[in-house]
Amino acid sequence: MKHDLRLMEAILFAASEPVDEAALAERFAEGTDVAALIDAVAADYAPRGVNLVRVGGGWCFRTAEDLAGHMRVERKVTRKPSRAAVETLAVIAYHQPVTRSEVEHIRGVAASRGTFDFLLEAGWIRPVGKRRTPGRPMTWGTTDGFLVHFGLSSLDDLPGTDELKATGLLDVRPASTVIGAGLAPDDGEAEDRPDEGVVTLAFDAADEPGDMPEFAPAAAAE
Repeated sequence: MKHDLRLMEAILFAASEPVDEAALAERFAEGTDVAALIDAVAADYAPRGVNLVRVGGGWCFRTAEDLAGHMRVERKVTRKPSRAAVETLAVIAYHQPVTRSEVEHIRGVAASRGTFDFLLEAGWIRPVGKRRTPGRPMTWGTTDGFLVHFGLSSLDDLPGTDELKATGLLDVRPASTVIGAGLAPDDGEAEDRPDEGVVTLAFDAADEPGDMPEFAPAAAAE
């Protein structure tokens, strides 16, 4: 009997999915009371951290229900920001407080809702008030979380125009298009639609959490 109990325990422990009684019976000598063995193993494990339970017509070990809450593991998954998100964040960082339409004008593309949603969920931007102009548009600025994530003590630590030009992150070249009555849609991809008289910014999304994206302010082309 003791051998049969140990064998039952071993079979159920090694099984990758619930095992029904018919499959268990094939492992024992003819006439073995498989149901009694299952009941004995279940009773033995009842007060333990794992229990023998019936699932989908078969038997398997599962974490005790009263311990399920302690077994939950939460992992923060960091998504790599798109180029559109990095550009939008850079414009807000250098021009805050700034409205959505002003961000679109500087970038030369219509900002997608997903871009602002991503920056809000990341905790990098926040609404800071409303502009005293017709329509009272919302203005946006960066958060303390933005400074912490990118290792800045204050906004004064953002690289200046001269520093960006020296490192090649500020690409001054003739504009190929002029912003007219409408803006091209922002599909979130790395597409340049420079405004006349505005430099093209050499942005690069951060590869790893905490990496500093290459921020650059909009500036007049020389």
